[in-house]
Amino acid sequence: MLFGESSEKRPGDKPADSPKPPQKGHGPKVQAKLPVIEVVHTSEQAERMCASCGGQLDEWEGQFEESGEVDVVERRFYIKKHKRQKYRCRCQACIETAPGPLKLFEGARYSIDFAVEVATDKYCDHNPLERQVRKMEREGLDVDSQTLWDQIERVARLLAPAYVELNQYISSKPVIGADETRWPLLGKKNNKPSQWHAWAIASPDAVAYQIHDGRSAEVGAKVLGAFKGILVCDGYGVYKSLEKSNGLTLAHCWAHARRAFIKAEKDFPAQSKVAVDMIRELYEVEALCPTGPDGDTMRLELRQERSKRILGELFAYVAITPVVPDSSLDDAFKYIAKFRSGLERFSMTREFRSTTI
Repeated sequence: MLFGESSEKRPGDKPADSPKPPQKGHGPKVQAKLPVIEVVHTSEQAERMCASCGGQLDEWEGQFEESGEVDVVERRFYIKKHKRQKYRCRCQACIETAPGPLKLFEGARYSIDFAVEVATDKYCDHNPLERQVRKMEREGLDVDSQTLWDQIERVARLLAPAYVELNQYISSKPVIGADETRWPLLGKKNNKPSQWHAWAIASPDAVAYQIHDGRSAEVGAKVLGAFKGILVCDGYGVYKSLEKSNGLTLAHCWAHARRAFIKAEKDFPAQSKVAVDMIRELYEVEALCPTGPDGDTMRLELRQERSKRILGELFAYVAITPVVPDSSLDDAFKYIAKFRSGLERFSMTREFRSTTI
């Protein structure tokens, strides 16, 4: 699910019988990924005096008192002056020049490493270009945000084939999750804020995002590509239309179903709590299984033994509980009833999770 609301968390969402993890002290962490550089510290000659007899202290070969210290190497910007050697023949009819370094584009003034650094700072560490400009200025580099943008735009062009491959890889899986959310733009259209949408598709080991100017069936078909497996999603109507046109099988997400009861809590706290507690039990069953193939057999057994029973109780509760027509609780009950087949599909297999989260 894209941008889940923290307000949806409720006391007791974690399994009640989960033992509290032991409290850990604030000790040093093992830095297994860092290289180790040895620095030998010696005493000045005048300091090598015995405190007992005043004699000379000799070096004790191979004996040190050791400790570790995490240090950092300062980032430096510099101009790398490339000198391409020229070669000539004695016949004076041929002159050749050694090839230069690989460039992001012909005539590029900034190296590939520089462009990758800017892109990583922006998209992995969420460091805006203007903030990067200020930091670089402190480090001696005079550059503007437009120049930085030019670098990452070129990187994006080169990575475009990998992005296509990523989407195709996810679409080749038998089960994927999909979700979409609003993506507001700064510009305005017809004096109204432009509203685009971010779409996400995910497999157990990969996720891809696409930004589109809508959330129509046409856009959804473009996002899903050639996918024809089981799609874990919410109740948005476009997925239903794609189920028919693209040959999908829908498995509806329990996190979205739960959200309907969270919205009904204000006016119907008691009735909503019953449903939310049952949904929490479904999550507790899932939490008992190891992730990945190692937990597949156990996952199917637990779903058959426990999840199906919980589902039966929840569907029965929805069917027999009186409700005020057109209320928020009525909407939640209707959601469960409408998407029942998709909501219980996870219990019939071991291949996928009960939620897009």
